[in-house]
Amino acid sequence: MSDINELYQQVILDHNKKPRNFKVLDTANRRQEGYNPLCGDQLVLYLEMDGDVIKDVSFQGQGCAISKASASMMTAMVKGKTAAEAEVIFDEFHRMVKGEMDPATEPHHLGRLTILAGVREFPARVKCASLSWHTLHAALAGQDEPVSTE
Repeated sequence: MSDINELYQQVILDHNKKPRNFKVLDTANRRQEGYNPLCGDQLVLYLEMDGDVIKDVSFQGQGCAISKASASMMTAMVKGKTAAEAEVIFDEFHRMVKGEMDPATEPHHLGRLTILAGVREFPARVKCASLSWHTLHAALAGQDEPVSTE
């Protein structure tokens, strides 16, 4: 197994076992539900917005290791960012996991999220990795309906 694949697996397992920001956020002023019917992933995303800034963010739910790890890493990445900055990261992440952007050769704002680039090798798992991101996108847009990856 290559070093990058081993690191990918270690990061996924770590964030799945000890997800960051995995709690109900009592100070949230936005709440959004997301579902991935194909895999059974479900999550609720909580945002505390201070004007245009994501002051705090958390999630709760259940799902596969990739879904939970992606949500955990996403919350750590977007906390303190403006909505516009988070949308840029959402777009880059989505293009990366769909194989439309190579973070090794193109400029980006993904930081440690590039470890999830390997998901693009498993098309059935792209929806798992992107569920929390689509849920964030809907929450920032003020959408009322639950998000579904279908």
